[in-house]
Amino acid sequence: MTCQPLNILLVEDNDDHVFLARKAIAQEMGERVQVFHVNDGESAIDFLRRRGEHREAPRPDLILLDLQLPGRDGFWVIRTIKGDPDLQVIPIVLFTSSDASSDIRRGYECGANIYVCKPTGPDEFADRIRAIPAFWSRVAHLPPAKN
Repeated sequence: MTCQPLNILLVEDNDDHVFLARKAIAQEMGERVQVFHVNDGESAIDFLRRRGEHREAPRPDLILLDLQLPGRDGFWVIRTIKGDPDLQVIPIVLFTSSDASSDIRRGYECGANIYVCKPTGPDEFADRIRAIPAFWSRVAHLPPAKN
């Protein structure tokens, strides 16, 4: 089965998680994926709306979003994206440490496409993060870009 190339926006403030995610995604997808990173909610929206230092940012095919971010949290980011007609079709994967049922429910209510809990071990973390772009590039149909 062929893989679609992907642009992924990783919204994560933990440098260790960013490092592990980039490494695991590169191992799984190679050059078929580009991972762009911001570390807070405001920067995520600036990236998506191509504002400030992100004027040349590509439109991501997929967003990997942590809930616990400095400043605006992941719930705010999801609501902002899903409330914007130009952005609302971009799939959002909540990839977060919280396994609280209230967070899971709220994540889906806000519009997340998938809620994935981060495992604590680095090997399990890598396995789980590798599966996300593999699914979205090999199995799922991503929304086409607007003309």
